[in-house]
Amino acid sequence: MKKIILIFSLVVLAGSCSIYRKYQRPENLLPVDSLYRDMPASAGAGTPDSSSLAYMPWEDLFTDTLLRNLINEGLENNTDLLTAALRVEQAQARLKASKWAYSPSLNLAPQGGYNYSLADNGGNTSASSSWTYNIGVSASWDIDLFGSLLNAKRGAQADLLQQQAYRQAVRSQLVATVANAYYTLLMLDEQVSISQENVALWKEQIRTMEALLRVGLTTENAVTQSRAQLYGLEATLSDLLRQRREAENAICTLLGSVSSSVERGTLSEQSLPDSVEVGLPLELLSNRPDVYQAEMALASAYYSTNYARSAFYPKLTLSGSAGWTNSLGQAILNPGGLIVSALASLAQPIFNKGQLTSNLRVAKAEEEIAKLAYKQTLLNAGEEVNNALFAIQSYDEMMEKHLAQCADLERTVVTSRYLYETNNATYLELLTAQQSLLNARLNVVSDRYLKLSSVVNLYRALGGGKD
Repeated sequence: MKKIILIFSLVVLAGSCSIYRKYQRPENLLPVDSLYRDMPASAGAGTPDSSSLAYMPWEDLFTDTLLRNLINEGLENNTDLLTAALRVEQAQARLKASKWAYSPSLNLAPQGGYNYSLADNGGNTSASSSWTYNIGVSASWDIDLFGSLLNAKRGAQADLLQQQAYRQAVRSQLVATVANAYYTLLMLDEQVSISQENVALWKEQIRTMEALLRVGLTTENAVTQSRAQLYGLEATLSDLLRQRREAENAICTLLGSVSSSVERGTLSEQSLPDSVEVGLPLELLSNRPDVYQAEMALASAYYSTNYARSAFYPKLTLSGSAGWTNSLGQAILNPGGLIVSALASLAQPIFNKGQLTSNLRVAKAEEEIAKLAYKQTLLNAGEEVNNALFAIQSYDEMMEKHLAQCADLERTVVTSRYLYETNNATYLELLTAQQSLLNARLNVVSDRYLKLSSVVNLYRALGGGKD
């Protein structure tokens, strides 16, 4: 019999070893080192690069004082960020509660009663009364033999880290969103200015063409065609003004304030690093808050699985009570008596193992789901970095081409004006050349904005903007 008990104890201990293991990052989940499609030469292949864009404080990245003020206001008042901070406080409270689970529970349960009775003894009525009391204190203590409390505490720690990472992710996203919204507003300012200049130019040219029409130097078709073009330009200007107002309102919403005008600079004043260092792909595991959040969700699911496993093992509970009472069968006027009890219970699940098995299967499935979510988050992180890197390069090339286009179109306008003045070109040809130049200038403004936005997106994709 002793041998059977010993063998059973060894089997239980061997099976329970896994429930005490700490979470470890899964190996071979994804070739992290190859997340970057085109590894920049500056990234190297050795130790983490502290010059990576991800390590640059956002105050150093953005040189515009007005933009810095907006970001600071958003960090103080944005409702999503404030909500994330409250969720961190909730997770901290749950972790503290899981630590208190190791301590005995103590309960005070005083009771008292008063009895009054009347008795009829052959016509004589007698009254009697009694007072009973019981002042008791009970205590219980769960002994964590097989790691149920331990895994609950570790799971709560992982939840706290997950919520802290979520708050950092919201903060990083907020910094990038405010910066992009600010640059969008500056781009719209430039586009509105160019469009207003364009509309004014066409209005003046139409007045000129109408005068030429009156003296027979141009056709009515040319005038109506130019007027139709003006209507289209005015409609575009109205749409740009709408977009600019909505951009201002969007920034105010991000800042947690009511809609109002936003103080800002100009697009030409903005500057960001010309060359960017991205570091090693492995740094995404620690730099990107959403990646770390997904990993902590996986750790939490791992401890939930261990908690479900621990339910198969016996549960030892120590309990006891002590108190003072006068209801021990003694006379009512007798002083109270002391009562003490102690109990140790060992509960081993037998008939509910089907439910426990189902709970374990559910926990294992949730762990696999968390693992897949972690993998997908890594893939998304790599995609964002790759897209932002290539976008910066592409918009550099586009700006170079559009600037060259502007230079040629400026010469074309000069030539068209000369040809028109020498009666070798029509006035409509001159208008077309001027319209092409203004459109090219709009393209340059868009390219400058898109490059700024791509650098900001790369900064966020690398995990920049954290505390």
